[in-house]
Amino acid sequence: MTLRAKWMLMGLGVLLGGFAYAMAQETPVPTPKNPPLFKGDRSKKNDGSRVVGGVVRDPQDKLADGAVVKLKDTKSLSIRSFITKEDGSYSFQGLSTGVDYELKAENKEGLSSSTKILSVYDNRKEAVINLKLEAKK
Repeated sequence: MTLRAKWMLMGLGVLLGGFAYAMAQETPVPTPKNPPLFKGDRSKKNDGSRVVGGVVRDPQDKLADGAVVKLKDTKSLSIRSFITKEDGSYSFQGLSTGVDYELKAENKEGLSSSTKILSVYDNRKEAVINLKLEAKK
């Protein structure tokens, strides 16, 4: 490696180090004092995972009790499911921040929702995605 290339690499390292230092000095954004969106043990809140939840409604906007919400990991193609509670709610915990997820709801009458995406670019730790059942086309 030439002396010039070594100096260029060292300069790049100094530049990146300065950038990292400047980013670390940013003032943190205050956390809102709202209650948590999801119930349950959130003691692992800073473990790098996230939660998604919401409600499922039928075509008449009533809460859909007993609908099946499917969560598909687009990286591993694994699917998890959740049967909605009486209040139409569902939730999935322990999701990776580095994976896109697809969400879709279905019920026993054959109604289903459109597929919604929880993207890696969505930086919410507790994302809310509501789903609406519709007749299949």
